[in-house]
Amino acid sequence: MIRRLTVLVAATLLALILAAPAALAGGATQISGVAFFDVADTCDSASVGADYALLMTEETTEGLDGCLYTFVDDDPRKSPSGTYLETGTELFVASDGSGTFETTYRFEAKYEDVANLSGEIFGRCQHPIVKGSGTGVFEGVTGILLFKDDVETGEFFYRGHLRY
Repeated sequence: MIRRLTVLVAATLLALILAAPAALAGGATQISGVAFFDVADTCDSASVGADYALLMTEETTEGLDGCLYTFVDDDPRKSPSGTYLETGTELFVASDGSGTFETTYRFEAKYEDVANLSGEIFGRCQHPIVKGSGTGVFEGVTGILLFKDDVETGEFFYRGHLRY
């Protein structure tokens, strides 16, 4: 009897330990997709006063489809070695008008000519979602988006997670 109880307790503890990461994740939805500079101004970045916008597309049904408006802080840092650091804020607006959320971001890159921001060698950025900024289907959303630049194609691959 004691042996069965010990096995039952051990099995229960093991089940709780294995289930803990899922519970801590808060049911996070993994997302991924591709973004592009909005060269045709489809997003109409001037209407919201943005420095530029990215068109975001879904890679899977768990991605984002819409415009990511970017507002660059006034003081990006450039070094003689070609490294570049930029920070700012963003507003994501779903294409179908179903919701919005805001992020802060930090972009890090290396350029052949950092003074003119040409010849990007690599680039990546982190975009934590601002708590309480979500509207519509994004109400209550938290999470982060992580971007990696494909310097050959000009595409920005993103992945991340959203929690509601």
